[in-house]
Amino acid sequence: MVDRRLYDYPRSGNCYKVRLLLAMLGLDYQRVPVDIAAGEAQDPAYLALNPRGQVPLLADVDGTRVRDSMAILVYLARRYGDAGWLPTDPVGEARVMEWLAVAGDELLYGLARARAVRLRGRPFDLEQCQAEGRAGLDTLETRLAGREWLVGEAVTIADIACYPYVSLADEAGLSLEPYPGIRAWLRRVEGLPGWRPLLESGS
Repeated sequence: MVDRRLYDYPRSGNCYKVRLLLAMLGLDYQRVPVDIAAGEAQDPAYLALNPRGQVPLLADVDGTRVRDSMAILVYLARRYGDAGWLPTDPVGEARVMEWLAVAGDELLYGLARARAVRLRGRPFDLEQCQAEGRAGLDTLETRLAGREWLVGEAVTIADIACYPYVSLADEAGLSLEPYPGIRAWLRRVEGLPGWRPLLESGS
């Protein structure tokens, strides 16, 4: 097994997006579980690797460490993917970054936090989180009207970044029934080579 390690938590949508891109790029890696629910991300040994005390964390084969799911997506796309994953022209790259911002804002503070309230009893305002989540879904639906992908004519890391928490919207207490464009987009992502579900056997 190649000495590339992903420190992750199986049910985390942020970890899931990294696992998806690793699989779609055909990169071998070892999963190192970090039980954030049990506080393992705050253990001194883990904090020595990632002082932010968060997952995911990627330790690449040459010793490079990258923390934060968005940063890891950018790193993997640039280092191992072709330009289709992250365009090199200024406008294309900016458009991808716009959607990474949506993934890290409306989808995280909306869908992800609403999911955390319902599944893990986290102390966020569920109604406010769901309202933010709907705003993110509305933005995605508008963008996907008549389009297959968020940026350009093919999948990019913008799609991978936004996919996980949208695909888990039911766990946030939000229905995707009013969003036909999103539902069709989810099916396209799930038809890509390398796609796998959030929880696989052994997860």
